[in-house]
Amino acid sequence: MGKIVGIDLGTTNSLVAVVDSGIPYVIADAQGQRLTPSVVHIPGPNAAPLVGHPANRIRVLKPRETVYSSKRFIGRRGSEVAREEMLLTYPVAGTGAGPVTFGLHGRAWTPEEIAAEVLKKLKHDAETALGESVTRAVITVPAYFNDAQRNATIKAGELAGLTVERIVNEPTAAALAYGLDKLKDRAKIAVYDLGGGTFDLSILELNQGVFQVLSTHGDTRLGGDDLDKRVTDYLVEKIRSDGPDPAGDFALLSRIREAAESAKIRLSTETEVEIALPFLQGDFSFRCSFTRPELEQLTRDLIERTRAHCLRALADAKLASRDLDQVILVGGQTRMPLVRQLVAQWFGCAEFTEQRGDVRVGDEFHHQSGPELNTGVNPDEAVALGAAIQGEILSGGFRNLLLLDVTPLSLGIETFGGLMNVIIPRNTTIPVKAGEMFTTAVDRQRSMLIHVLQGERERAADNWSLGRFELEFEPAPKAVPRVGVQFEIDANGVLHVLARDVKTGHEKLVQLKSAVDVSDADVNRMIEESVANAFDDLRARQWIEAKLKAGNNLIATRRTMADYDAELDPEYRQQLHQALEDVESVLARENPKTKTGDPALLKAADARLDEVSRPLAEHAMDRVMEAMLKKRGLLKEQPTTESPRT
Repeated sequence: MGKIVGIDLGTTNSLVAVVDSGIPYVIADAQGQRLTPSVVHIPGPNAAPLVGHPANRIRVLKPRETVYSSKRFIGRRGSEVAREEMLLTYPVAGTGAGPVTFGLHGRAWTPEEIAAEVLKKLKHDAETALGESVTRAVITVPAYFNDAQRNATIKAGELAGLTVERIVNEPTAAALAYGLDKLKDRAKIAVYDLGGGTFDLSILELNQGVFQVLSTHGDTRLGGDDLDKRVTDYLVEKIRSDGPDPAGDFALLSRIREAAESAKIRLSTETEVEIALPFLQGDFSFRCSFTRPELEQLTRDLIERTRAHCLRALADAKLASRDLDQVILVGGQTRMPLVRQLVAQWFGCAEFTEQRGDVRVGDEFHHQSGPELNTGVNPDEAVALGAAIQGEILSGGFRNLLLLDVTPLSLGIETFGGLMNVIIPRNTTIPVKAGEMFTTAVDRQRSMLIHVLQGERERAADNWSLGRFELEFEPAPKAVPRVGVQFEIDANGVLHVLARDVKTGHEKLVQLKSAVDVSDADVNRMIEESVANAFDDLRARQWIEAKLKAGNNLIATRRTMADYDAELDPEYRQQLHQALEDVESVLARENPKTKTGDPALLKAADARLDEVSRPLAEHAMDRVMEAMLKKRGLLKEQPTTESPRT
């Protein structure tokens, strides 16, 4: 079957790794380079694309024909792309529900096609090094990639001629690379992954060789690219004050951005660098010094944005930082001394000294009982090595290891009244299969709409729609049909939804591929909103549920009153009317803007209606029993039944 390679398809750089004789290693290309820049240059309409280092070198000269950081767009719709992302040095287009595309030489390239070119290059490098055909791969993605982004990554692999055996979350793969399977049982690890374009924080637990993800949090639009932009903007302002305005000049901006990224990288090992841009425009040259404190001042707020995700991941896992055994750093941006210092502070790590720069955690954060900050693996290569180990597991090697992931947000369907019914809760270990039985709320209903939702809010409208489909069945009175709905998330994190009519066996199976029509940043805000609106959401659910029950009660009581009106005692009839009016009065006070009212008042009024209408219901039941007995010839004489009264 051939080897299964592991691929880290990164925003800035990509790598391919493999396990040979039990040892995982990153494969170098023909020039001995192990990192392949995720950059693709399109020379012309019929010319073969340049990928990696050649494309990165030519990006400065031809920025409008060179695509970089395309991973930020994979699996996203036009409406999800922020305006600033459209202002890259190459043309980005996309509106509404349409795909994001890059217009190059009269052709619209998709992010999947660009990613496929990078994967083709990695595939070729692996085949050259191994001396055999490579057709199977494990590819990593950020933990917060949604269903559409994972499917788009699989499609990119297929376009490159690869069978994607598994999609693995990047932090989870990194844990394997660090050899954390050799820790004691019940060891708990935090994986802090800050790459070129994304950030993830995952909490994992090791139990008898099984890695289980306890929680995950992150931001799919925060990474080293954002730090590069801060430095670039800083340099643009300095250049503008002394010389030409680079704004709008893609060639100039590309040179400045390259210098900014280079300076940022060098300041991880140096305390001061000189930035030189000779002959930037005409005879104008630019030169300035740039220090590590200046870099930290420009970018500290971006790094501190990751702290909230760390705290939420710990809270979701129901752990404190002292419960962790290790915190491991993944992603090239974690080489930055400030990142290491802040992470050590946030997690209360045992004393950590950055050898290159002598950054020491202050005493106010230091306690020996905290976790170890593990920087023992090359942060650029950890994810690819972990993916290769996962590939070896799938091939039958490393039999004592198993990798279990989680779904980052709850999944469910919309039920009558506009509420979300959760079928798979957030942070459930995948692969997973779960289902529930549903019925109809309207008489003679001929079909049921299965509206699949993702999110943490109580009302369907506040969550994200992943897709809709209908299941047809025979019309019947309400609450008679039975429809089983089953959700299955496979090992790649792809969702499959099955709906089956229990009576006939008629079913529909749908694999959801469409993304939600919101930006990736909203993925991270979903949990924040669910916490901020928890009390309002709970009140809304209570109101809707009470409103549905009260509505059914009103209809049933009026119907029964109409059937036996002639037999009702006038005083009792008045009591029934008053109880009905009390319920309707509370319902009429619903706020038209929020569509909510006071659930406690409504429940009290509905309970009073239940109490008052109980004699009526008992009288109706007696009449039904009499009619049934007469029909069967079991009742010889006409019984006398008193009119219902209080």
